[in-house]
Amino acid sequence: MSARHTTGPAVDPSSTAVDQSPAAEPSPAIAPIPDGLLAIGAANAPFESALAVADLPAGTMRRVTFGDLDVLLAHTSNGIAAVDDRCPHMSAPLSIGYLEDCVVGCPLHDGRFDLASGNVERMPTTGGLLPDGTYVPVWTPEGKDPKPDPPGLKAEARRYTRVRRFRYYPVRIRDGRIEVAIPR
Repeated sequence: MSARHTTGPAVDPSSTAVDQSPAAEPSPAIAPIPDGLLAIGAANAPFESALAVADLPAGTMRRVTFGDLDVLLAHTSNGIAAVDDRCPHMSAPLSIGYLEDCVVGCPLHDGRFDLASGNVERMPTTGGLLPDGTYVPVWTPEGKDPKPDPPGLKAEARRYTRVRRFRYYPVRIRDGRIEVAIPR
């Protein structure tokens, strides 16, 4: 899905920019951006129209594309959040994963990531390094055959693969549409 591109003035990314004019229906909340996780260049970026509020019901996720940037819009239990539509482990599209409250699940390696904090909730099955450098070994989901981790170059690469924390884009709602601040 390609987003229609419109621009507007930048606002404080920590604010919850919601249009609550008397004629408007109450808009969903905007999820707060965790400290230190604002995407580079997003603080002063123009807002661009992403999709209608009605197209993102509570508990759903959608991919919206701005040029070559794919953004995940998630309507979490804390409000609407916008992050890169890429797993912070190996870049799989999270928009085809699942959302439970504020936790998004990756469809590729079963990792779980908290959109409320930006933290890893469960390391992907391939193991690797947490953002703080702590090593987590390969693991197997319950009920599945044990996953081998044979020695060699691939095992070494997994040991050095660091899961990153999310980077967030400011979100606001104007005239029934969700807008995202997109750095250019």
